[in-house]
Parts: sequence; structure tokens; C-alpha cells
Amino acid sequence: MADENNTNDIPSDIAALSFEDALAQLEDIVRSLEGGDSALDDAIAAYERGAALKRHCESKLRQAQARVEKISLGADGQPEASPAD
Repeated sequence: MADENNTNDIPSDIAALSFEDALAQLEDIVRSLEGGDSALDDAIAAYERGAALKRHCESKLRQAQARVEKISLGADGQPEASPAD
């Protein structure tokens, strides 16, 4: 079974998307699938793309969280950021 958190299997067109664009596409897919008007093969393809979009969004969120966690207060009380690992 493939690791769902593995970002190596995200198609390059999805990997190039910003978080916001990927989330918007994912929302469109969910609405379409909930509508139930797609042919089975189209619904399966949409579901697979949605799964890849979800992994991409989760990856982007983890990256953002790591950056936020690196923000700290300096000696002068001002926020400063250190490079993420």
C-alpha cells in the first residue's frame, strides 16, 4: 500500500499549483462528485486527481507549519525567523 503522505507521486501539474489553487480545484472536484452526474470512469479519474490535490495541500500546510514554528522572539522582543530545516 502506498504511503498517502508521499509527495513523490504528485503529478507535476499539481505540484506546480499554489495551495489556494489546489484547494479550489479540490473543492470543484468534491462538488462534482457530490452531484453524482459523472460517468464512472470520469468520477474515478476525478477522485484520483482529488486525492493527489489533497496530498499536495497537506504538504503545503506542513511546509507552512514548519515555517511558523521557526518564528521566535528575539532578544529585543521582536519576532524573528530562523531558516526551516
